[in-house]
Amino acid sequence: MSPLTEKQIRDSFVNATKREIAQATLPDLAEVAWERLDYLGWRDRKAPLAAYVTVWCDGEPVSVLLRAPSAGADRRRSKGVCAWCEDVVVTDDVSLYAARRAGAAGRKGDTIGTLVCTEFGCSRNVRRKPTYTEAGNDPAVHEVFTELRIAGLQERSQRFAREVLRTR
Repeated sequence: MSPLTEKQIRDSFVNATKREIAQATLPDLAEVAWERLDYLGWRDRKAPLAAYVTVWCDGEPVSVLLRAPSAGADRRRSKGVCAWCEDVVVTDDVSLYAARRAGAAGRKGDTIGTLVCTEFGCSRNVRRKPTYTEAGNDPAVHEVFTELRIAGLQERSQRFAREVLRTR
């Protein structure tokens, strides 16, 4: 993922009010390992029910305000597969996130939801060493398998951002 500034992220929100954008607490961008990310996702430490993702779509950053699960929901979370990284090994830290659609649809209350790794660890998950069942023992197969997982994560996260932007 290409590095972004705070201004670029704040300017790229598509489903948040000016007030929500101004109040958003961003991560320390100087500490972000951009080269190891396929999207930037974080939970707001000051607003526990707010989370955010920034995805590159068609060469532009698209940031989405998400409604995060409540702390009580985290304790009762059951196992599931993240819809973005589709990791079958890490299945115990997945939560349902909801986003208002952009524009008039979002102002009317239209939302879209997805199961995503609670702490947005998808980029790490797709880069983990494949299990024997997934890719055998051949290092060349491991490399191709990992590249396919990375491409799949990018495609699915971009598809979600485009769905938030969709007007009909």
